[in-house]
Amino acid sequence: MLDTIIAVDISGRHYEDNRYFMVSAAVALSYSEGNIRGIEGIHIIPFSSVKPPEVTDVVHMVEETVEGTGINGTVVAERGDMFNQPEDLVKQMFRVDFKYPESMAEKLGIEFAHHVSLSSRNLLLKQEVHEI
Repeated sequence: MLDTIIAVDISGRHYEDNRYFMVSAAVALSYSEGNIRGIEGIHIIPFSSVKPPEVTDVVHMVEETVEGTGINGTVVAERGDMFNQPEDLVKQMFRVDFKYPESMAEKLGIEFAHHVSLSSRNLLLKQEVHEI
């Protein structure tokens, strides 16, 4: 039986150039017996704010990014992205099922999402195009 999770990571939650420029990435993946079987979809959204994000802002960014995948599944994010709040407290803030990563597949999903959010943020910041 395949399970589906949506791993989320947000890069750029630090003040830089008079703003917080963050990129949220959601990676929907299917897995069974702890092994990733496929990537079902990826969605990325850039966010900007002059104020530091609070946990409710992070919940909003995560939910909006997850909705963009068009896929239902348990949302997985690292404890640090949720300000190290207890999982039970964070679950109450979400409209969808939420958990911190436990299995190898969930941790790898978070790693994929981190690489997507970080590389997307770097690309948007550079905005350089190579001529061919």
